[in-house]
Amino acid sequence: MGDPFSSSTLRVEQPRRGPFAKSRYKVLDGDGAVLAIAAPTDDQGSNAVMRGVFPGKSNLDARAVLLTTPDGDPLLIVDKLSGREYTEVLRPDGERVGSYVTERVGRRYVIYDDDGTLIGAIDVDVPRNNFEVKDGDGAKVAHVRKKWAGLATHLLTTADKYSVEIADPVGEPLRTMAVMTAIVMDMNLHEAKEIT
Repeated sequence: MGDPFSSSTLRVEQPRRGPFAKSRYKVLDGDGAVLAIAAPTDDQGSNAVMRGVFPGKSNLDARAVLLTTPDGDPLLIVDKLSGREYTEVLRPDGERVGSYVTERVGRRYVIYDDDGTLIGAIDVDVPRNNFEVKDGDGAKVAHVRKKWAGLATHLLTTADKYSVEIADPVGEPLRTMAVMTAIVMDMNLHEAKEIT
C-alpha cells in the first residue's frame, strides 16, 4: 500500500462509545473511506509497563495506539508518555518518524523529526478546537479542527470528530505529523471526559 494519508482532506473520528472507550480512532479520506484504524496497544512504545494499569483515567496517563490498515497491516504507533510534555510517532519497527514536544500546555507544541531537528509547530486556539500546523519557517501547512457534536456527546462519549486539511505539497515527515496531530491533540487535551 502506498501512502494511506495522501489525501489533502481527512477526517479522524472516535467511535461513539461510553467514556471508557478511550484511544480508538478511524482515519477516513474526504469521501468517508476508512484508511486506518487506531486502537490501544500495551506492547508497543517506551512506556508499555504502566500502560493499561489505569487506562484512560486522565489526559496525563501514558498510552499508545497502533494504527493499522483496515486489513490489519501496521502503519504507525502514536506513543504518548505520561504527562503532556512528549508524544512520538513511530513506525511499526520502532523507528521514530517524529515527536511533539509541549512548549505551552494547550497552546503551542513543537514538532521534531527523527533526528531531533525542529520541523514545525502547532498553535492551538483558546477553546482547544483549532490546531494550526506550521512548518519550520512559520508557514501554515495544515489546519486540524475539532467539531462540536453537542453537549451530551461531548460529556458522555468519546465520539470526538476532527477534520484535517493539508495545504499540499507538504514534505515528509511533516505531512505525517500534521495528519497525526488530530490523534495526538485528542490524547493530550480531550480524552478526560469521565464524570468522576
